[in-house]
Amino acid sequence: MINGKELFVRRHKKNQKSIRGPQLWKRAKQIIPGGNQLLSKRAEMFLPEFWPAYYQKSRGVNVWDLDGNRYTDMSIMGIGSCVLGYANPQVNAAVKKSIGLGSMSTLNCYEEVALAEKLIALHPWAGMARFARTGGEACAIAVRIARAFSGKDKVLFCGYHGWTDWYLASNLADTENLSKQLLPGLAPNGVPKSLAQTAIPFHYGDLDELKAKVEAHMGQVGTIIMEVQRHKPVDVKFLKAVRAIASKIRAVLIFDEITSGFRARCGGCHMLYGVEPDIVVLGKAMGNGYPIASVVGRKDVMQAAQGTFISSTYWTERIGFTAALEVIRLFQKNQVPKHLERIGEELITGLRSIFASHDLKIKVEGTNANPILVIHEKDPLAVKTVFTQEMLKRGFLASTTIYLSLAHTFRAIRCYLAHADKVFALISQAIKKNELQRLLQGPVCHSGFQRLA
Repeated sequence: MINGKELFVRRHKKNQKSIRGPQLWKRAKQIIPGGNQLLSKRAEMFLPEFWPAYYQKSRGVNVWDLDGNRYTDMSIMGIGSCVLGYANPQVNAAVKKSIGLGSMSTLNCYEEVALAEKLIALHPWAGMARFARTGGEACAIAVRIARAFSGKDKVLFCGYHGWTDWYLASNLADTENLSKQLLPGLAPNGVPKSLAQTAIPFHYGDLDELKAKVEAHMGQVGTIIMEVQRHKPVDVKFLKAVRAIASKIRAVLIFDEITSGFRARCGGCHMLYGVEPDIVVLGKAMGNGYPIASVVGRKDVMQAAQGTFISSTYWTERIGFTAALEVIRLFQKNQVPKHLERIGEELITGLRSIFASHDLKIKVEGTNANPILVIHEKDPLAVKTVFTQEMLKRGFLASTTIYLSLAHTFRAIRCYLAHADKVFALISQAIKKNELQRLLQGPVCHSGFQRLA
């Protein structure tokens, strides 16, 4: 008898699906701790043993794996970094020109000043900007500046803010502190135990909880950092209340818009609601695949950076600045947020219709630009894995998180919905017959941070 795994491999070969990628991933886990540099790109987060894992080319919304198979990306689009689509020709042309002129020098590139001026123009409340290459770095810089300005160590936070010590320190006090912020199971091993109780979580929309934690740590909180939006709709009343609390206790308010920035508004979604932070952190979409992140803030707050050491060689290279300037120009020219809004509305309407027609307990949350499928069936990870598995056979990189881009067309959305309808019909029937596990042709996916063998 042929087992499920053998059958899946045979189908892959018949349909010319990826074989080399999964093999290389197995090798990678033997020589790279965790297999790669980013949790969200681990094969185990999608389809253990069968995810293509590696690409040789990406363009628009298409990705080619190591075996030359082409997939339409209806999942995380470079972890939300490529809002203009993969390998945008205009951004690439600007970058290639800057490479030809030399991407590094003893002197500074003038594009650094141009980008600072552009970001300050987008945020009239701000007066200065600093730069890094990744979101985690930029959040660490923002928190360092806030602590330097306020003279207080404790940070109240809401949401996900990266891998650095200040953030993971929250799990020293309680290993579940970060589980409801985005990723469960983040281990703080290696973080100095003396940092316990320096990073304290609160939950989006829970004003009473925030007030209680401010009161419990009265006089010690100098920084409040939060995501403006992720899965839930923006709570403007809550944002305004947080702003008022930060002002009252003289804490620096940081809006982390690494994920939300540029999708709803060029420069950050907080700009839509008239709530001004002291610092906003931007990244991901600002470079469209090229590494660049920024910390934009009020001049008096940002000047505190002069009293602490924040410096790195590759924060000065030219490519990131050049890419960001072109990305901002294209966002403004093409009104990208409007496209994401329209195409996302069609996608979400279609998905909700599919779930209703097949009597599935799946909800769509998040924003039009970044829909999130929340599965309330008995075995949500099995449902997610089967969905990814079956959509892969049909030529899609699919998951429960979808980042849309300017390169996504209505035609691509309708094609995806047609195939998703068939896959969810299959899943629905399997659930009703209590046979979902029989559809799995490998292990279920991971839900958070787990050690890889």
